[in-house]
Amino acid sequence: MLRGTHDPLHRHASDDAATQRFADGQRITWVSVGVNAVLTAMQMVVGFIAHSQSLIADAMHTFADIISDAFVLYANRKGAEGVDANHPYGHGRYETAASLVLGLLLAGTGVGILISAAGRLSNLGSLPPVGVAALWAALFTLAAKEGLFRYMLRTAERLRSPMLVANAWHARADALSSLVVAAGIGGALLGFNFADAVAAIIVGAMIVRAGLRFTWEAMRELIDTGLAAEEVAAIRKTVITSPGVRGLHELRTRHMAHQVLVDAHVQVDPRISVSEGHWIAETARNRVLDSHPEVLDVLVHVDAENDILGNLALKLPSREVLLASLRDLLGCDLDDKQALLHYLGSKVEAEVFIPEAAGAVDEARLAQMKDRLASALPGNPWFSAVHINQAYATQRGGELINALK
Repeated sequence: MLRGTHDPLHRHASDDAATQRFADGQRITWVSVGVNAVLTAMQMVVGFIAHSQSLIADAMHTFADIISDAFVLYANRKGAEGVDANHPYGHGRYETAASLVLGLLLAGTGVGILISAAGRLSNLGSLPPVGVAALWAALFTLAAKEGLFRYMLRTAERLRSPMLVANAWHARADALSSLVVAAGIGGALLGFNFADAVAAIIVGAMIVRAGLRFTWEAMRELIDTGLAAEEVAAIRKTVITSPGVRGLHELRTRHMAHQVLVDAHVQVDPRISVSEGHWIAETARNRVLDSHPEVLDVLVHVDAENDILGNLALKLPSREVLLASLRDLLGCDLDDKQALLHYLGSKVEAEVFIPEAAGAVDEARLAQMKDRLASALPGNPWFSAVHINQAYATQRGGELINALK
């Protein structure tokens, strides 16, 4: 099986992209911290002066956003770290965990708005009068948070970061909560106190829905949900069309934050060498990495046959036991390098190489081996076929090599 990035150019390009992605994620989050800090101070001051409890509550909500932004900064920094001994696939799941927490915070925000709205509906007569300054402060907050949302979402979607997307929509939830505050203050100034509570119920339900959606998406990634069918089909086509690949009987995918991990079981010619099988697997792996930028890594397992329903060859004995059986079948000594074993289905096909220089094996001796095989092979529990090849020694460039007669 093959895993890991062997191409240094590919690795350096990935490192540069990860560094840029980390820098962009940090920048937009610090912008969010700055905007929310200014808005929190403004809302608190105006809320006290204008006697607006809803504006003060929104200020506390905005302050909670600063806390969540600090959490995002930490998760973004951890997620950008490379692999280590304890995290062989990197730290991308920090972003997924952050998305889960932010989704829960978003849902909790919506629930809080719903509870607050219910309280307002039951106490319309006790609402304190508010000043006009509170309305202007609420409208300014609404415009600032909506602008922050659009800026953050555009960058988050370009970076394909679920954590940053979730944080951007958290900013949209803040804008909607500010809209509720503005509506409530405007309704109070016009004499329609119930407008605040009705708008809060509608917006609160929308925020709960958005938070639950982000939570569900993060949970799906944490339980290793695969890619969509069309994405899997595209990766499958890339693997199956790679040189030397005869079949693909298992393909598994899963998310790692904004990237994807792929496991593939490919079938190759069962009689090729180990090095050729390695080349086929490495070629298939690199084709997937080059054709699908979202793929972080590919694990390629090479199979000699389709074993999706089970591998009967696992019930066969080891090489040492089979070599001992071959010696008994042929009636001659064999060293480890004189036999090539192919584990196919429930039996083994053996290729035996008899070097002429080692024992001057004559035609009569070969005929005797064939006769022994003809009588013993049909009922043998392990071997389905044994092919005998006679080799001779030759010299090439000072190196002694074997060839076949």
